[in-house]
Formats: sequence, structure tokens, C-alpha cells
Amino acid sequence: MPDVSRSELEQLINAWVLNERNRAVIHRRLIDGIRFEPLAEEFDLSVSQVKRIVGKGKQTILSHCR
Repeated sequence: MPDVSRSELEQLINAWVLNERNRAVIHRRLIDGIRFEPLAEEFDLSVSQVKRIVGKGKQTILSHCR
């Protein structure tokens, strides 16, 4: 991720990740630093689903940082 502050990252997530669940997953991973396995349990998803959500979220955020 680019060198952005926590508050800037939160703003980017809130502005560009439109799906509420995905926004929550990405926030928990990128802001709170929760690992993939606990996130999968928390959101009742597979680890691969969580990784996909976070990966796509990062791409979306990065595309709006440039």
C-alpha cells in the first residue's frame, strides 16, 4: 500500500469500496491488521474469499491513489 495515514486509508476504503461487507473485511485487514483466518471465521467466509476481497479492495484503493 502507498504511504498513507490510517485516516487517509479509512477514507479511501469508505469512498471506494461500495459493498458494506467487503468494506468491513478490508477495514479489519488493512486497518486493524487481523489475519485472514480469523477474518474468515468472523465473516463466515472461506479464507480464499477473504483474500480475494482484500486483493480486489487493494486494487481499487490503489487505482484511486494515483
